[in-house]
Amino acid sequence: MQATHDETTRKDSRRAKIDQPDLELVAVPRDESFKVWSHGYPYRTVRWHFHPEYEIHLITSTTGKYFVGDYIGNFQPGNLVMMGSNLPHNWVSSVPAGERVDERCLVLQFDAAFIARTIEAFPEFRRVEALLDASRWGLLFTPETGAAAEPILREMLSAQGLRRIILCIALFDLLAQSAEPVKLASAAYRADPSRYAGTRINHVLAFIGKNLSQELRETELAELSGQSVSAFSRYFRRHTGVPFVQYVNRLRINLACQLLMSGELTITEICYQVGFNNLSNFNRQFLLLKEMSPSRWRTYQQLNAASATESADVAEAPG
Repeated sequence: MQATHDETTRKDSRRAKIDQPDLELVAVPRDESFKVWSHGYPYRTVRWHFHPEYEIHLITSTTGKYFVGDYIGNFQPGNLVMMGSNLPHNWVSSVPAGERVDERCLVLQFDAAFIARTIEAFPEFRRVEALLDASRWGLLFTPETGAAAEPILREMLSAQGLRRIILCIALFDLLAQSAEPVKLASAAYRADPSRYAGTRINHVLAFIGKNLSQELRETELAELSGQSVSAFSRYFRRHTGVPFVQYVNRLRINLACQLLMSGELTITEICYQVGFNNLSNFNRQFLLLKEMSPSRWRTYQQLNAASATESADVAEAPG
């Protein structure tokens, strides 16, 4: 029987060859079980990449092409996909050069340990195991499921405490009960992190992630990658979208935010623990990325936490 046009196109997409993916370092806050965030377009993570964490990805604006494993397809708002551990993926929006989109997608990321702990505590959660297992090929949910997932993910962006967990369970319940999702990558496709994690840039990114608290010199990283400093600088920016120093500073400030939320260390202690060698530079970089000082950021987080306590006190007060 002659193959239809759609079948031929799908088979062609399966054969598409894409360059080795880059490793993305996913920083889940120490006092949280998963990471929920949004980003616009263009954005530094919009590249062919992978990470050990699972990901649920919802497009909220723009159209374009998306790539999951060896699959290539078209996306539009409402496109909801779950990716398994180390499955390479990317969404490329059709946006005119020079134009920026404030929010392109909502993203939930979590690791296998979170699922294991949840199942151990709540055996009922085991019903999502089939979804997670199938996500190794990437799962595309129906537009109706995408529309139902958006308000849940959007509330999760600002939710605190147990409310985050309630919303997470609601999202997984939605996915588990939805119409059977479509597997995107071909049945023969297997993510192989041992192969593409060995690429030069991923050696460098993994080294940075493990040594944030140490002094990181671009000259030493260039030597690690077997390149001259100028060649490494161009290579690093091409793969990450930002210069080396800016990339390292972003990771360090993100780590500093996690430590500030814990409230256990002074700002000076945090400054040195995340790898800055003087307080003034730490304050300057923090202000540049967060648009406020570390002390003010911590104060706002304390205010945020206190509001939850005050709300509970009001709820418990006799009527």
